[in-house]
Amino acid sequence: MANLSRRKFIFTTSAAAAASILAHGCSSNNSNSATTGGQAPSAASAANVSTAANAPKVETTKAKLGFIPLTDAAPLIIAKEKGFFAKYGMADVEVIKQKSWPVTRDNLKIGSAGDGIDGAHILSPMPYLMTINDKVPMYLLARLNTNGQAISVANKLKDLKVGLESKGLKEAAEKAKADKQSMKVAMTFPGGTHDLWMRYWLAAGGINPDQDVVLEPVPPPQMVANMKVGTVDAFCVGEPWNAQLVSQKLGYTALVTGELWKDHPEKAFAMRKDWVDKNPNATQALLMAVLEAQQWCDKPENKEEMCKICSDRKYFNVAAADILERSKGNIDYGDGRTQQNFANSMKYWANNASYPYKSHDTWFLTEEIRWGYLPKDTKVKEIVNQVNKEDLWKQAAKAINVPASEIPSSTSRGVETFFDGVKFDPEKPEEYLNSLKIKKV
Repeated sequence: MANLSRRKFIFTTSAAAAASILAHGCSSNNSNSATTGGQAPSAASAANVSTAANAPKVETTKAKLGFIPLTDAAPLIIAKEKGFFAKYGMADVEVIKQKSWPVTRDNLKIGSAGDGIDGAHILSPMPYLMTINDKVPMYLLARLNTNGQAISVANKLKDLKVGLESKGLKEAAEKAKADKQSMKVAMTFPGGTHDLWMRYWLAAGGINPDQDVVLEPVPPPQMVANMKVGTVDAFCVGEPWNAQLVSQKLGYTALVTGELWKDHPEKAFAMRKDWVDKNPNATQALLMAVLEAQQWCDKPENKEEMCKICSDRKYFNVAAADILERSKGNIDYGDGRTQQNFANSMKYWANNASYPYKSHDTWFLTEEIRWGYLPKDTKVKEIVNQVNKEDLWKQAAKAINVPASEIPSSTSRGVETFFDGVKFDPEKPEEYLNSLKIKKV
């Protein structure tokens, strides 16, 4: 176990957040901007852009969109770099790097009028948590991807041979507690997808994530550094950070999350409700661009270019090799196991990856209730209908001529089955919740 104290762990994980708050307070968000060429767009540039024949007449050509350096942010980055935003009349979109998920949330709360952002690449539950807890109404417009995350474990625990089953960690966690230490486990944001994957995985192995380990947030780009100095023993995050951990020989991948739940929903494209309501045509243009970028990202022949673009300093600032192989579905777990062309690797468009199923958001909210992030009396169906704007997704998909066969006819994907055999029926979320042995509620 890590010999550093919980206090030092919290200090390490808080350092990046404190630095980002200081930077936000002292300078414009544009200091973190990842706009093409590193420059703010010209106010007159819209006049020089040729738009597609099906481009809507937008109310504004400007939008500020945030992203975290994770491979599932690629659709927003590609929509900017490959000209899809400009194609549909949104010539002055800024794609702005955020330091962490709390910073993303805070910048969404203040909006672009307060030098924040209008929308973002975001953890799927966050628009709901913001709408309910922060009283900042949000719209979830599209799912950016399915699959593509992983749970990684430090090399010092490799002898436990922990993989898809977490129960091998239980004895180690109990020993750490007996020694008045704690197993340190990291995720990216309380109530976010990585938190929920880690909690589900631990609980399935009989480990209570609120009692048996210390579960703390760490910004994605800081995960590998925390593992290196020993302040975390395991973490859940998206790529490229799991692959980078393996390439630096600091740990190994216990599982990729497509093994936990086949084609599970992951990140989303969300915007402030007031911005969308004020700019419905601009919203459609943004969605059209994002959907087209998702189609582009999913084509095998575009993977290398996608990874090269995203690896640039203004975006991820990592070696393209740290992104490429797992983007292709080729996984080196770091413990001798390998996968080639893994069927449940990250998808941006295939198998309806982009469509924001309401049934998936129902699962997210049920898990938020399970772990005490939302009260038990949360009106799940009502809030999902309020935040999830799958109707706008369908409108945009039709506008870019997506075949009817590729547009889901139902807002539910039906009953979902997890790796441990547990099933979730979105029509009966209470039954699912009652069946779970480890929970707060």
